[in-house]
Amino acid sequence: MGGLYHGKILLHWCDSCHTPVLSDRCACTSRTRAVQVTPPGDARPAFPDDIEFVNRIYEEQFGMSIIPEGQIALLNKVPDNDRMEEIVVGGAIVGAIRYLPAKGYWEALPRPEAALIEKPKRRLIVIDDGAVMSVKDGRSLLAPGLVFCDPSVREGDEVFMMTKSGICAGVVRAKVDADKAGKMERGQVVKTRKNVPSTYVPGKATWDDAVRANADVLAKAEKASGKFIADHIGPYEHLPMSVSYSGGKDSLATLLVVMNTYQKLPILYIDTGLEFPSTEENVRDVQRQYDLACVRIESRDEFWQDFELSGPPARDNRWCCRTTKLEPLRRHIIENYGEDGELVSFIGQRKYESFSRMKNPRVWRNSYVQNQVCLAPIHTWTALHVWLYIFRENAPFNDLYRHGVDRMGCYMCPASDAGVLEKIKSVHPELWQEWEDAVSLWMENNGISKSWFESGEWRTRGDDAA
Repeated sequence: MGGLYHGKILLHWCDSCHTPVLSDRCACTSRTRAVQVTPPGDARPAFPDDIEFVNRIYEEQFGMSIIPEGQIALLNKVPDNDRMEEIVVGGAIVGAIRYLPAKGYWEALPRPEAALIEKPKRRLIVIDDGAVMSVKDGRSLLAPGLVFCDPSVREGDEVFMMTKSGICAGVVRAKVDADKAGKMERGQVVKTRKNVPSTYVPGKATWDDAVRANADVLAKAEKASGKFIADHIGPYEHLPMSVSYSGGKDSLATLLVVMNTYQKLPILYIDTGLEFPSTEENVRDVQRQYDLACVRIESRDEFWQDFELSGPPARDNRWCCRTTKLEPLRRHIIENYGEDGELVSFIGQRKYESFSRMKNPRVWRNSYVQNQVCLAPIHTWTALHVWLYIFRENAPFNDLYRHGVDRMGCYMCPASDAGVLEKIKSVHPELWQEWEDAVSLWMENNGISKSWFESGEWRTRGDDAA
């Protein structure tokens, strides 16, 4: 598990303010407690659409809501085969959701603490009082210890294990269907596991409260980023500068930091023609609100020209980044600043995003765009730093975040999890239909079965399909 750590896990909770805090002390002066989320610990706010989505999954599977109205919730992405996110409420990990691509299904993975929020109405069993202590320690629940099994329980289901008094003794996996469980006289009914306890302290709060609770944290982070710029910009101050802007949260936070601690600079936006409509809108909003010049590089034709030859890009064959972004940027620098010209770009790169970004330096030159000098002022920030800073500044952010999509960029990016692509399909069905039509025509012209796209195999194909 050590390789999953991209830095210290900073997430804490203030039980006085009922907010997340990225320090061991809240601005209210209270000591906070650590929240043991799974590394890398890059938790983000759950927006109203996220909350509705999570609660709907739990309602369908357990007849319960897991995020109460008025309480702050976080979603923490967990390393998995596809998309999995832990749910943090009241300073506790109360459960998770996981996308299963083969089934096209979101699975709810509750923790025992979820039953403190609302009692499950489905997928539960009731056990005899004499079995409680042993199953809490992870020992097997045998058939004689079963008092009741909800008829909805199926083999392989996550199941709440309740005592006769209505207390949750754990969350387990059913080894048999409810019908069979009721007839068993011996053998294991469920597969038990030792559940690691997590402290849940309910209380209402807003994100404005969270910003206040993290006032010192944000001031310190901003100051450190400003110092990084001051310490490293010297050799490049004679060069033209810009803030690379994608319409995402990290580039927005970077822009704010550069403006607040250094100077106002133009934003540089590469229009690939593959961005979300809300991204285009956000670029205009940011430009207008902060009265910024925008250097816009058009590369709308390049992708489709290479698509005809190479087919859709894949996780292991991402020709698209070079074609639509790196090469147009390289040409732009040469055309505007000469063959020997250079451009300084402030980039919203963070080490908590991925293992590869954790290893990247904070000042570098892209191996393909050698005439671009890149600086990453928010490299050490978590996603929660970014969001709290954006909230503090009341900055206009991409509306797509409010709809449960947390990755901006090209709408059909193969690096996105299948679970994220499913959300994109629901938010922008017209964009996905355009993509599906284009890939279908390419497959037809190249003698490839429809199942290749429908199964998601195109996202990891390498060069095998070409």
